Amino acid sequence: MIRFKPDITNTSNVVKIITTIKDVRQKISRARRKGLSVGFVPTMGALHQGHLALMRQARKETGLVVISIFVNPLQFGPNEDFKRYPRNIKGDARLAKTAGVDIIFAPSVKEMYDNSLTFVDMADMTDKLCGKSRPGHFRGVLTVVAKLFNIVAPDIAYFGQKDFQQALIIKKMARDLDMNLAINVLPTVREPDGLAMSSRNKYLSVTERFYANRLYQSLLKAKELIISGEKDSGKIRNTMLSIIKTIPGSRIDYVEIADPETLEKAEKIKKRPVLIALAVFVGKTRLIDNIVC
Repeated sequence: MIRFKPDITNTSNVVKIITTIKDVRQKISRARRKGLSVGFVPTMGALHQGHLALMRQARKETGLVVISIFVNPLQFGPNEDFKRYPRNIKGDARLAKTAGVDIIFAPSVKEMYDNSLTFVDMADMTDKLCGKSRPGHFRGVLTVVAKLFNIVAPDIAYFGQKDFQQALIIKKMARDLDMNLAINVLPTVREPDGLAMSSRNKYLSVTERFYANRLYQSLLKAKELIISGEKDSGKIRNTMLSIIKTIPGSRIDYVEIADPETLEKAEKIKKRPVLIALAVFVGKTRLIDNIVC
């Protein structure tokens, strides 16, 4: 695979931001004519070290690193945080440059969905875990990611394990629709106390942030029980709940132990690995996390 030699003529503090499909395709086509492979990291912006880890991996493995910054309205429910989702394109561009990004594709909603009547959906796997409480969410995710894959045409796309269900269904979509790319899922990047990095962590108050790492503590306790030989998922789940309920103002969306390939609940742990996944509101902020063990 041909790797990219950084363009030493680019001495600006930010990466060039491209806002139209036509222009980003032209830029990528020119790079391909030079023999460069394309790595792609889709994001909604509000970048953090988890995103940057994906970008750095793309920098190591591919010739041209492209990211998207697009807050996708299709994946937000009517009472969710689309309007207040953190947006800072200039700050994101500065961070992206430190990770070796070459192109930021930041389209408008109109550019992505002007008079669009076509959607991508998937049976079965999208109505479990996060999909159960967020109907239509994964249709929005799959639709935007399919469009972005068509626009950027990457050789490799990069996702984080924190969004385990999202990464799994995107891999399934790519296989089912014969998309010509590889998908690389990288480990969750965490804060020093274990809290999974997320753009929504910015919503947490000081007190909420103090207690939020107990989500990760509950996952570690579940892992410990499974490794020690506990087979009863109900007992493991109850132990997790007892930890999570010590978070003031918390409200549990789900805590599940499931097959990491199908997302089917595992009432008894008959084989490993298993997925331990949770979604919990800490105050008004919905946080997700998981471990596979």
